[in-house]
Amino acid sequence: MTGIETTESTRAAAGPVFDYAPAPESRDIVRLDPQYGLFIDGEFVPAAEGRTFTTINPATEEPLAAVAEAGPADVERAVAAARAAYEGAWGRMRGRDRAKYLFRIARIVQERSRELAVLESLDNGKPIRESRDVDLPLVAAHFFYYAGWADKLELAGFGPQPRPLGVAGQVIPWNFPLLMAAWKLAPALACGNTCVLKPAETTPLSALFLAQICQEAGLPPGTVNVLTGAGGTGAALVSHPGVDKVAFTGSTEVGKEIRKAVAGTHKRLTLELGGKAANVIFEDAPVDQAIEGIVNGIFFNQGHVCCAGSRLLVQESVADLVIDRLRERLTTLRLGDPLDKNTDIGAINSAEQLDKIRLLADVGSEEGAQRWSPPCELPSRGFWFAPTIFTGVSQSHRIAREEIFGPVLSVLTFRTPEEAVAKANNTPYGLSAGVWTEKGSRILWMAQKLEAGVVWANTYNRFDPTSPFGGYQESGFGREGGRQGLEAYLDV
Repeated sequence: MTGIETTESTRAAAGPVFDYAPAPESRDIVRLDPQYGLFIDGEFVPAAEGRTFTTINPATEEPLAAVAEAGPADVERAVAAARAAYEGAWGRMRGRDRAKYLFRIARIVQERSRELAVLESLDNGKPIRESRDVDLPLVAAHFFYYAGWADKLELAGFGPQPRPLGVAGQVIPWNFPLLMAAWKLAPALACGNTCVLKPAETTPLSALFLAQICQEAGLPPGTVNVLTGAGGTGAALVSHPGVDKVAFTGSTEVGKEIRKAVAGTHKRLTLELGGKAANVIFEDAPVDQAIEGIVNGIFFNQGHVCCAGSRLLVQESVADLVIDRLRERLTTLRLGDPLDKNTDIGAINSAEQLDKIRLLADVGSEEGAQRWSPPCELPSRGFWFAPTIFTGVSQSHRIAREEIFGPVLSVLTFRTPEEAVAKANNTPYGLSAGVWTEKGSRILWMAQKLEAGVVWANTYNRFDPTSPFGGYQESGFGREGGRQGLEAYLDV
């Protein structure tokens, strides 16, 4: 079985090690059509110009399905359908009735969660254990949570009689395709808006299955529309004059272009962009717990996480211990088939992203950082990158400054809390951070000093629909999740 094998010295130190038998999830749970159209006005329709593209399984490079590529005419149709629904059935509906539809969507997601988890792992490359145990429960939870707000908007603290904005154009990334769709759609619909959703080109399938769920839930036609395509489709949606609100999650570079495109218009805008988070380990931190937090912070979802703890800041006095324990832990991770329930690290989402990760990792070595990966046999097909640690990293290194968006960790050291804060904040990003210490006073002090939208204490990558998420500086602005996530879709 393909995977990361433990070394003999590690086996001797850790005691008996048991091999895992393959435990693949059946892909027969998902029935894929050969071709998928656009979802406009409650129906699946072909693209006006008839163009399609093929989405592939990144673990095998196997074609999964042909998907319609939306052009300007399709964007026009979708925005018009969303406007008609906003001025018609959905816009006139009482909040308690909107809530019924959101509750219904949440329940159907739960009923089809096994199918959707397999689909997500096929199209994205992430381990089934993550899509099944993390993504899908959070998708349902977001729809449940915002369903509860739909008839209570006046109690959200945004003033009397808050009103929806109108038509929301939403562009989501490929790292959490279904979860990002839920983050965008659930609060927008709860507030009474209608939506045109543009999923990433490499992961369109779960958004199309979510469109099927909207059909099954009886959502009024035009309330949710899904346009598949590449960057040109997203640009056409963002620039369409009929869109009242733009919500984007993705790279900082594209976010800057979107901000330019909507400048001077009536459109509201929220951006959730890149990150280069610091995960700070103090000498009094519980080391074993911190090691798990480090692994979860950077190797979860192959490092395809905007808030990944990609910079590890370790207090000098425990740096050697932490690095040794971390290396030992990495030898036990298993890389391979995303549909195997034993897999810890799946495939990189695309050849393009793999090239970027390889480039920056090579630059790290060229600039003098020491590179280490556990013994790892990579599959012969698909897009794969072994989990990698760089030590001897300085703040001038590109791997400490640029978002790699892959399973690559840069390790830096510090002596005092003040130095830790200075190094953690030495970045143009400001999305997240982690703090590991037994002192509650130090956690509170660090949380006040760190320039990050989210600060985790003695944990990492924990999400809840009741908690707001968002960043500062080049990590964007606006909040998603929680009561605060409603404000982005209300005229208050």
